[in-house]
Amino acid sequence: MTTTTSETWAPPTEFAADLEERYGLTCPPRWGTPRHPDRPSLGPKLWRVMELLGAPPMPWQKYVTDVALELDPATGLFAHREVGLSVSRQQGKTELCLGVQVHRALAWPRQNIIYAAQTRGMARQRWEDEFWEKIAGSPLAKRARIRKSNGNEAILWPATRSRMGITANTEKAGHGPPLDTGFIDEAFAHEDDRLEQAFSPAMLTRAMAQLWWASAGGTTKSVWLNKKRANGRALIEEMWAALAEDPAAARPRAAYFEWFAPEDMDRADPATWRATLPALGYTVTEAIIAAELEKLDPAEFDRAYLNRTRKPTPPSDPNVPKAAWPGLADPDSTPSGDVALAVDVSADRSHASIGVASRRPDGQVHIELVDRRAGTAWVVPALVRLKAARDPLLVAIASSGAPAGSLIDDLVKAGITAPTDKDAPHRGHLAVLRTNDIVEACGQMADAMTQDAVRHRDQAPLTAAVNGARTRRVGDAWTLDRTKSLTDVSPFFAVTIARWALLTRGPSVLDDYDVMDSIY
Repeated sequence: MTTTTSETWAPPTEFAADLEERYGLTCPPRWGTPRHPDRPSLGPKLWRVMELLGAPPMPWQKYVTDVALELDPATGLFAHREVGLSVSRQQGKTELCLGVQVHRALAWPRQNIIYAAQTRGMARQRWEDEFWEKIAGSPLAKRARIRKSNGNEAILWPATRSRMGITANTEKAGHGPPLDTGFIDEAFAHEDDRLEQAFSPAMLTRAMAQLWWASAGGTTKSVWLNKKRANGRALIEEMWAALAEDPAAARPRAAYFEWFAPEDMDRADPATWRATLPALGYTVTEAIIAAELEKLDPAEFDRAYLNRTRKPTPPSDPNVPKAAWPGLADPDSTPSGDVALAVDVSADRSHASIGVASRRPDGQVHIELVDRRAGTAWVVPALVRLKAARDPLLVAIASSGAPAGSLIDDLVKAGITAPTDKDAPHRGHLAVLRTNDIVEACGQMADAMTQDAVRHRDQAPLTAAVNGARTRRVGDAWTLDRTKSLTDVSPFFAVTIARWALLTRGPSVLDDYDVMDSIY
């Protein structure tokens, strides 16, 4: 199965409509297994267990468990052997985790249920301080008892002779009796697949076995979680593509659910929270999330509440004054007057970016990422439309030695042509930057940032490009380096050369205006 996927992929609109109709869920996951209309489910029985435990299921929990506990009508067995859940913190994951385990212990005899967290110590703390406390304070208390002896901890259910135990994150985890339910919590802390590899063989002889894993976003070191998320996303995207061709297409044996905010969604916008946090309005409020935004490091807020993978803090490049960047943000800044457009393409050609620059009435230069999408096929039509709509002074692009250079011929064919004399361009001409021009543009942008002479709207892809930018030497000067940069630097490159085109070549376009042209 391919794991190539886009963070901006979205499911069909009917998916969200179905979830709202079935469960009242108004915050659908970006990637989620849909409910199969022809399969019965034990989900409602699990909901009753959660109610008894004092945590009536929220709409998102109803949806996840209803799908996860679907039964194959032909066999009577669970349709899904694996259930993956990637959701932000404080959304009710712990209550769902406990409900899954208790339902399993009560529904069938002799169930062996094992729970794992970051470490055995963390698993025991949650098992004893949260799971058992909730059971002990519920009507189910009389049906369970706890055994706390070290190494043999268990919550026992005498009527069914089932047990809920814990394990460590080791290769020996799950060894012993056959395993009916394995729950890997806080998956971000697992740097390899040793726990899954330990659980899976113990489930082979259990026809109704299920492996559950759950986690908020992790870091680049969360190898196992990141692999699971990539596979889950690809699984869902391929499933929807197959269903579009054939509504009766076979569905995968794994169920996957992920709530996630792509980088282009503003972390400070409540609309982003409403699209990402399925418990918002139930157990958490916008005021609480706003308070978390104020006190947390932005990268940690993104990981905890937008379910983004936290990346290492980029080491500073002395040539890029990124420390000045936050102070140059002006969310209300807009292009005004004459503009210059520019396009750049990432080194691997996976994305392209279009930037704009214009001089504001207060003398500051406004820069903005106008568009950024996957691939390059969309660029020329988009620039043609922007040229017609914005009537730019110039459209800037790096020369044939840069990734975007391959677009020059297509732009010329589309009517965006280069002037015969590069020093005497006309409005709408193509400004092709050579190496010396690019070096000049990069130096000018660095100076503008340190001299408080530029304004931007704090767009996530552009800010990420600035923070991850790396440079390379060109003689005694430097230019942005697409290959060594820690992220796609094309958004920053695009606005950099747009600014250069506006200020360096733009005056030539305006000076070329002849008053006699308005008479004859």
